[in-house]
Amino acid sequence: MARPGVLVISHGSHSAEWVRLVDQAVNEINFITGIPLECSFLEIVEGRLIQDGIRNLEVQGVTDILVVPLFISSGSTHIDEISYAFGVIPEPALETEMTPFDLHARVHFCQPIDDDPDIALILYEKVKVLSVKPEEEIVLLVGHGTKEKGFHAKWRKSLESLAKRVKLLGGFDEVDVAMLLPDQVVRKMEWWKKHKPEHEVLVAPLFISEGYFTNKVIPDRLKGYNYKYKGFSILPSPLITKWMKRQIDEMLRKLESRSQKMDTQFDK
Repeated sequence: MARPGVLVISHGSHSAEWVRLVDQAVNEINFITGIPLECSFLEIVEGRLIQDGIRNLEVQGVTDILVVPLFISSGSTHIDEISYAFGVIPEPALETEMTPFDLHARVHFCQPIDDDPDIALILYEKVKVLSVKPEEEIVLLVGHGTKEKGFHAKWRKSLESLAKRVKLLGGFDEVDVAMLLPDQVVRKMEWWKKHKPEHEVLVAPLFISEGYFTNKVIPDRLKGYNYKYKGFSILPSPLITKWMKRQIDEMLRKLESRSQKMDTQFDK
């Protein structure tokens, strides 16, 4: 009989507050009694890396690991290497130092955030505190991004879809997107300065938790421009917990359906 367990994976940070916010969101997930849960990190957080999480789940008798990648975009190169290390894909698209995990359980890989409606709502709720007159405002969503071909296109697609959702929610005149990799922030700020100089630019960072990128990198890229910015990250928000719970519930239903089909075939 299958015994599922959940492994939530995020990047990790040297900031204890960054880690605390992720842990808080994960710990608020309400599970059916008896479903083991681990929160692990890709790097930095010693003793809580992905292999540690796998080991902790398998020690509890977990046969099926539901992996929830708490990453902003499926265009993240980390999704590629993690998928490879879990055996979800046979080879990574890019070179990686990651090697296959020591793993005995079956793996069921969920989707990263991408353009989920709940995330668009989080972004809107974070940016609306800066808003005074939406019809005369431009929201600029800033994500990490990547220069890697193929992965860049996935980043752009998810960002642009989120932008459309935020525009509908807030009634802003424009909602645009920019990546840090490649550096698109200056180009976008110059564009709006030239084409709609009378508008206020509200900058919304698209990052899981506040840290180096929200506190330093983005403000540095915006030097010399007029804009409003609070640096609010996706966390904290109960909607992140809701998103994770929805991913898990959906995968559990698939597992149950698969198990029922196998039981039916066995009975025959």
